[in-house]
Amino acid sequence: MHGEADICGRWGCGPGRNRKPPDMSSEHEWVSEAGIFNQREQGWLMDALVLAAEENVDFRIHVENQTRARDDVSRKQLRLYQLYSRTSGKHIQVLGRRISARGEDGDKYAQLLVETDTFGSQVRIKGKETEFYLCMNRKGKLVGKPDGTSKECVFIEKVLENNYTALMSAKYSGWYVGFTKKGRPRKGPKTRENQQDVHFMKRYPKGQAELQKPFKYTTVTKRSRRIRPTHPG
Repeated sequence: MHGEADICGRWGCGPGRNRKPPDMSSEHEWVSEAGIFNQREQGWLMDALVLAAEENVDFRIHVENQTRARDDVSRKQLRLYQLYSRTSGKHIQVLGRRISARGEDGDKYAQLLVETDTFGSQVRIKGKETEFYLCMNRKGKLVGKPDGTSKECVFIEKVLENNYTALMSAKYSGWYVGFTKKGRPRKGPKTRENQQDVHFMKRYPKGQAELQKPFKYTTVTKRSRRIRPTHPG
């Protein structure tokens, strides 16, 4: 795949870029935009071309791998909302070390601070009142922890076709956050993505606005001039 990417970078593979790689049968050195290319590199290039042609590249795998990777460069986004359980009809509560889905709309223990860990798929969920994190241990049990740095406290957010949201453990693939009709946590190994027990709906707390301020876009052109502040005489 690296060979294919490098080739596109040198000669262009997109629309409107009709340039083709030079004839590899030539025994002389030739010059491209990237510099001088000689015979010693021809073997590597031919292998890359054959590999790229033979491989059936599935970019979904690449996207999934990037989704699971940590992002320590981008700015974290912090949001405040509730998670309404489809089965219990109530909201997830972080009651210290105990987790339930029995919170009423606006309940202080149901208000969750959700930090985006990557470009939008991995999240850490913390109770605003208790400051404990929602985590899943190696037995698949949902627990609250004061320290959320462990991967057990990271979940992959999935938006389903029915517009509900599911939260899969980033450490234990296939295990989801789920609750019974009585609001009791289900163990990860007993959950599946298509179960109503793992379906949630995001709701802002009653009477409260979103914590994260909306982004403001500023258009800057070459003709834009900086306005100097005027001071009274």
